[in-house]
Amino acid sequence: MSNQLSLEKRVATGKQLKALRAEGQIPSVVYGGEAPVLTTSSYNITEKVLNEAGYHSPIQLDLDGKAQLAIVKNIDVDPVSRRIINVEFQAVSADEVVEAITPIKIVNFESSEASKKHYVILQVMEDVEVKAQPTNLPQEIIVDGAKLAELDDKLTLADLQLPAGVALADKELSDTTVIANVYDPAAEAAAREAEDAAAKAADASAEAAPAADAEAKAE
Repeated sequence: MSNQLSLEKRVATGKQLKALRAEGQIPSVVYGGEAPVLTTSSYNITEKVLNEAGYHSPIQLDLDGKAQLAIVKNIDVDPVSRRIINVEFQAVSADEVVEAITPIKIVNFESSEASKKHYVILQVMEDVEVKAQPTNLPQEIIVDGAKLAELDDKLTLADLQLPAGVALADKELSDTTVIANVYDPAAEAAAREAEDAAAKAADASAEAAPAADAEAKAE
């Protein structure tokens, strides 16, 4: 497994975590055992592993010399610096079915008839929750946009190419849930211009009305 991270147990909590972060460490917590385990790891190494794994790939943790498979449960980021300030891991077993958020990637739209007509694709669903054994969790789920041709065409969950052993986890979603739509940017620009022109004409008419009333009274 390419995503591996060494953790050390920590005792620092609360205000002590500021000093820990200043030393180039990221505090973390590992859930899933009898009790949560407070841990820490090198910032640079942790950031690299998290960028590769995200919320959708298992990570092989080395916790004080003991191997533990885990997935990322939550990542807290400083709103100003955008640096990671805390990580929560969920311990899992290799044969356990887990749920994870996985990005949706649209491919081949540039070869579609819609693209040749200079239409544009608007992706309205960026990711989807799936369930699978940890080693089967995909980095991304592909949907083929080559079939798109007309303005009414769309991609839905039924078009997702789910790998073997992977299923959708959200039961509230249906096969008809839209992932992406096709639209004509030129037509939308023309429609906006027409709306602006109509609004300006309405404003001009409203401004002219008081003057016309004044003239009528003067007569």
